[in-house]
Amino acid sequence: MSAVQSPYYAVIFTAYPSSDNHGYSEMSAEMRQAAADMPGFLGIESAAEESHITISYWRDLADIKKWKEHLRHREAQKLGREKWYNSYRIRIAKVERDYEFDKCGNAAN
Repeated sequence: MSAVQSPYYAVIFTAYPSSDNHGYSEMSAEMRQAAADMPGFLGIESAAEESHITISYWRDLADIKKWKEHLRHREAQKLGREKWYNSYRIRIAKVERDYEFDKCGNAAN
């Protein structure tokens, strides 16, 4: 995600997958695209090992609520509870400051 003017919000989704991952990759790709198409969406980052961690970035809390209520996202949430995850946790945080280091000299403050 390129630098975005703060403040903005981060939704941190940490999930512990079950052994049944049939259809998960396809739904994950679809949800990434659907989120990207939503107003207020700023970016997304994810990593997976023993747990899956996805962080999506949003302009404000109202945009996060719209994403939570998105019809296809609600279907994905239901499948996650029924099939793909043993447990998950969601955290919403306000990002007050955003800065980075780039060894090539493209630092942003």
